[in-house]
Amino acid sequence: MSIGDIGIFNVKFKNSSLIVISMVIWHAQRKRKVSGSKYKKFRDKRKYELGREAANTTISEKINVKKIRTMGGNQKLRAIKINYANVLDLKSNKYQKVKITKVLENPANRHFARRGVITKGAIIETEIGKAKVTSRPGQDGIVNAVLI
Repeated sequence: MSIGDIGIFNVKFKNSSLIVISMVIWHAQRKRKVSGSKYKKFRDKRKYELGREAANTTISEKINVKKIRTMGGNQKLRAIKINYANVLDLKSNKYQKVKITKVLENPANRHFARRGVITKGAIIETEIGKAKVTSRPGQDGIVNAVLI
């Protein structure tokens, strides 16, 4: 979550242990000003301010892509687990569908490479070499990349 997100947890206790059921993320106005004073609340939460948890797309043999309803009845495809990428070879100017072996580097978060999370800008290792991800797997449901 970023600084402006407000998380609301639904928590249940079972056998004296803490279980987090779900979390609602809101992308609304910041809670505090630069000076540290609080903003005055001027309205309730709106449906269009609702955020969702990150997809954290990982490499797996079993492909898992979810459909998400968005504003206006449109849809996003959220890739949860994926194992293939459409890689563009700039020399031949052709795409190839190749298997992803591992995530080498991820500028979005230094821990993502260790966990194998694919986001836009991540450097992945494929069967034909290293490639940079140009699509947003959590938004598009597919991994497009360019050989580097």
